Amino acid sequence: MRKTMTLLTAALVMTGIGVQTQTASARSKYDERFASYPTYNGDDLELSVDSTGTHFRLWSPKAQEVTLRLYDTGLNGKPYMNIPMNFHPENGTWTAGVDKPLYGKYYTFQVKQDGKWLSETPGVWAKAVGANGKRAAIIDFSTTDPDGWDADKGPKVDNFTDVIVYEMHHRDFSMSPSSGIANKGKFLALTEPGTTSPDGEKTGIDHLKELGVTHVHILPSYDYNSVDETNLQSNTYNWGYDPQNYNAPEGSYSTNPSDPSTRVREMKEMVKALHDAGIGVIMDVVYNHTAENDGSNFELTSPGYYHRHLDDGRYSDASGCGNETASDLQQMRDFIINSVKYWADEYHIDGFRFDLMAIHDIETMNQVAEELKKINPSIFVYGEGWTAGDSPLPAERRALKENVSKMTDIAVFSDDLRDAVKGHYSNAEDRGFATGKPGNEETVKIGIVAATAHPQVDYSKGNNSKFPYAESPEMIVNYVSCHDDLTLTDKLRKSLPDASDEQRKRAAKLAQTIVFTSQGTPFMFAGEEIFRDKKGVHNSYNSPDSVNAIDWHLKSANRDLLDYYIGLIALRKNHPAFRMTTAGQIAKHLEFDDIDSSTTPNLISYTLKDNANGDSWKDIKVIFNGGDEPRSVRLPKGTWKAAVLDGKIDLSESLGSFKGTIKVAPASAAILYKD
Repeated sequence: MRKTMTLLTAALVMTGIGVQTQTASARSKYDERFASYPTYNGDDLELSVDSTGTHFRLWSPKAQEVTLRLYDTGLNGKPYMNIPMNFHPENGTWTAGVDKPLYGKYYTFQVKQDGKWLSETPGVWAKAVGANGKRAAIIDFSTTDPDGWDADKGPKVDNFTDVIVYEMHHRDFSMSPSSGIANKGKFLALTEPGTTSPDGEKTGIDHLKELGVTHVHILPSYDYNSVDETNLQSNTYNWGYDPQNYNAPEGSYSTNPSDPSTRVREMKEMVKALHDAGIGVIMDVVYNHTAENDGSNFELTSPGYYHRHLDDGRYSDASGCGNETASDLQQMRDFIINSVKYWADEYHIDGFRFDLMAIHDIETMNQVAEELKKINPSIFVYGEGWTAGDSPLPAERRALKENVSKMTDIAVFSDDLRDAVKGHYSNAEDRGFATGKPGNEETVKIGIVAATAHPQVDYSKGNNSKFPYAESPEMIVNYVSCHDDLTLTDKLRKSLPDASDEQRKRAAKLAQTIVFTSQGTPFMFAGEEIFRDKKGVHNSYNSPDSVNAIDWHLKSANRDLLDYYIGLIALRKNHPAFRMTTAGQIAKHLEFDDIDSSTTPNLISYTLKDNANGDSWKDIKVIFNGGDEPRSVRLPKGTWKAAVLDGKIDLSESLGSFKGTIKVAPASAAILYKD
């Protein structure tokens, strides 16, 4: 992302429409030659240490020579030893060894191919690195485990629809002076209990516990390219979508980037602290492209192989970041699968969010999920079901949202609900259902039923999708804002320029009520529960902390909004009717009222009936009024108690009882129930 994440890229990243449906040819003629390369899938790439010594194995099948260089330091200085490596043509690997453990030392490989010595590289499998990740480190991982690590486990997940995701960036969450957190911007920020804002409100991990989310989705935490780890005082900010070393933690999030063990240990301490709080950890992974082209570790070990190309040899660029990787080639497929398995095993990661997942092929993603489930059946895998540009990989083989039913134990984001509820992501002024724009009713319904087939949903009227692409609600992640594009607060300020913030918060509550009561998995962006903004910056990937950091003063200022979020999360947790697990359940138990949107726009009403999914409430009436006038809605027979009404939630005491009809306030939701 040094030069990659342009505004255009950021805009394309979250589209879900357009580019992902383009057809493409099969593998390019240039890439055909790589299909015949011998491959190697042993667990000793590129370093292993045992009682007989330290062993190195690099996969580089077309190299003419490979030299292993050993160093005393992670930066600067010359190698203290150069060792020629031996070639094994049957599997394309080069090996070398030293007959003693080399803990505390560093290494690189240097490959000669086509008569040219390439730059040194730590390889693609470096699990520990020195500052700035240019040299791999040899450490004893058993010394990096926190106390109690052997017994550490994340939350048990029976169904993906039980998960509630909170997306956050390390710096955003803790960097503000108002956070009260000592280890600002670090892994350890999430290990500090008892932190408060100047107003006395809980921050940090205690805030997450108060909110009630089940999982945090943390933006990229592997070693990325754009931050100089030797100059942290410059406070360089980046989201981290510029991968450098996929299997080592990012040094700038540790308290000592120069000590390879510190970043490993502190990331594990973070994971354990969250697990002890009952919260799972989802890792944002970016296997779809590398930060550099010819200078990437992939290209410096086996030139050409790991990336896709056009027929003329140029890098294909479905990522919008200068290149795309070739998951359909076996060695790259094995790399992705083994990498996520490593994070799940060594770091106890509970889930993976795949950036631009549709660049990867369906077969690879299915194998990813299958192998992860063997390690931990509760692992949650989801991703962006689109690309940012066309690819040589044919559309029918891509892990697109439209192809999600070809995948198992994998979910995709719903751009249907996102754009229909708040307005299109790419047009700041565009309004949606929750902000009074008519014509989005049917697309909101697509989101409500999690893109499954439903007899009352007319997909021909959908804004984005024209057919039910999910076979199960467990395949869909619903949201209205994330790190990309405008925050929900900024979107509401742009699309409702004449409204007050109090009016905008009404719309925010309505939008999130739709997300948290829809079938599928709800997903929220850190800080939106306290009306966080980013000063209107659409693409803040390298904006300073003054733009990105959450101001925790907002928590007391917007306590009513936060309490509403807490109520929504409790509502969803306590009532499985909002967490059905099959399309058949949804079709049977969710019944929409017949409302003519041409005469009564921005109104959706439906019933979750007959103790849906074993719910204690026999029937639940859900009403969304996105209009600017009160709306009267007829209720089925009997007395209905209100749990949600006009921006308030109360699950212990009813907000009122209703018979016959109910008047729903503008820009609000009503949820009523019969015991």
